[in-house]
Amino acid sequence: MLYIVHMDNFIDKEFLVRYLNSNSPTGYEVEGQKIWVDYITKYVDDIFLDCYGSAVGIINPDAEYKVVIEAHADEISWAVNYITKEGYIYVARNGGSDFAITSSMRALIHLDDGRKIPAVFGATPIHLKRSREEERVPDITSTVLDCGCDSDEEVKKMGIHVGSIVTFDADVLELNGGKYIVARAADNRAGGIVIASVAKLLHENKDKLPFGLYVCNCVQEEVGLCGASMIAHRVKPNLAIVTDVTHDTQSPFYNKVKSGDISCGQGPVLAYAPSVHHNLFNHIKNTAEKNNIKIQYDYCSGYSGTDTDSFAYSRKGIPSALISLPQKYMHTTVEMFKYDDINAVVDLMYKSLLGLSPDFDVQYFNVKRRD
Repeated sequence: MLYIVHMDNFIDKEFLVRYLNSNSPTGYEVEGQKIWVDYITKYVDDIFLDCYGSAVGIINPDAEYKVVIEAHADEISWAVNYITKEGYIYVARNGGSDFAITSSMRALIHLDDGRKIPAVFGATPIHLKRSREEERVPDITSTVLDCGCDSDEEVKKMGIHVGSIVTFDADVLELNGGKYIVARAADNRAGGIVIASVAKLLHENKDKLPFGLYVCNCVQEEVGLCGASMIAHRVKPNLAIVTDVTHDTQSPFYNKVKSGDISCGQGPVLAYAPSVHHNLFNHIKNTAEKNNIKIQYDYCSGYSGTDTDSFAYSRKGIPSALISLPQKYMHTTVEMFKYDDINAVVDLMYKSLLGLSPDFDVQYFNVKRRD
């Protein structure tokens, strides 16, 4: 359990820990989705899941005008790709997983019946590395999973097969008295916590929105923004505000000339991007300034690489915006964000919703007809 005391604490700490510790590998998000749905149900009027597992809580379901707030539920993972006669297991990526971080990590192999088999990613001992050439970065040919079996038959008898999903075994950790939170899949279960917390705030404050609010926790972002695209076509929203994570560029691994200047502790990040609608961006920016919410800015060249793109370019075009949580060490087992930042993202999204109405102007400019 985390013991965190901060100003403007909008986050349910027990939910944060349970949800961040859950497993939601791409295409197999059910464990995390069950926790998310169970939490949000009491704060919405209705809820549904689509056929691939995206979960949507609805406030004011009968309203004609619809606004989406969205995060993605899935995490990067692995899949069993090949089992040797000696019982060693080779894996393929499921999403943007990095072979370089596997060495000597603990893992869980997910079986079809819901059980999880503990395993480890093996590592070559330093004693055997006779030259720098042998210290190459791990790849698909050198990343080996070991579940303590001595043959392929023993592995298969456990219920493990080609296609079995593998996640890292790494639970939530707090650093510096709860100032920072470390989690295996803050990307993007942190976003799921944000949108659920916004629904909770609206409920507890008895806010009456003049539109239908669709709180969407979508699947399969890590393999092509797929779940958001399905939800955009089903819900047919008028506006969408997406939340995801972005890179804190203060660590030694970043070139700020290429990556920009983003820092944990400096608040939510508003993205400039072709898919980000100017008017909605300005509304959120003005909301932050009006409410003294510290914000940062990022530029996404071309696509944003987030579910924002799926909403923006769906159907006839859906005006969309992106609010990001700054995070260190993306797509690793130690993704790290600042607790005050996630609260600020909740605050900004909540107050931005309160300032919206069905007559929100989405036109860039007006065209006069010629007589």
